Amino acid sequence: MELRKYKPEDWDAIAAIHDRARLDELRLSVGVEAFLSLAETAENEGLFDGEVWVACDGATVLGFVAFADDEVTWLYVSPERYRSGIGRTLLRQAIDRCGSVVHTSVLSGNDVALHLYLSEGFAIVETKTGKLNGNEQFSATGHILRLDKKEL
Repeated sequence: MELRKYKPEDWDAIAAIHDRARLDELRLSVGVEAFLSLAETAENEGLFDGEVWVACDGATVLGFVAFADDEVTWLYVSPERYRSGIGRTLLRQAIDRCGSVVHTSVLSGNDVALHLYLSEGFAIVETKTGKLNGNEQFSATGHILRLDKKEL
C-alpha cells in the first residue's frame, strides 16, 4: 500500500468511497436519510481546505484522509477494505503532519471509528447534540476528540 497526496484524477475514486462508506456511517448513527454525496458536500464542508492524502494499491484508491488546522476532517475507507489497516495508516499520516494537538469528531454510534481514534491516543473531550454538519436539517450526537502528541 502506498500513501500519496491527492491528485484531481482521484476524484471519482474518493467520491465512490465516501458515498458508500458514508452510508455505513449514517446507518450506525443519524440514519441514511441524512446522506449527501461527496459531490454535494465537498466544497461546503471544506474537503480541500488543507491536505488530502490517499491510500493506493497500484492504481486503485483504497481510502482517503483530509486534515486542516490540526483537525482530521475526513477519513473514509472503501467498504471492501474495512478492518485491513488502511484507516489506521491514513490516520497516522494525518497525525504525523498535524501539530502537537490534533482534533477530530465522530458521530455517536460509529463505534468502529471511535475505537480507531481511541486506540491511537485520542480522548473524548466533549459529547454534544446539534445539527449534523453538512446536512443541518438532521440532528446528531457526536464526540469531540483530542490527541496531545506530547502525552504519547
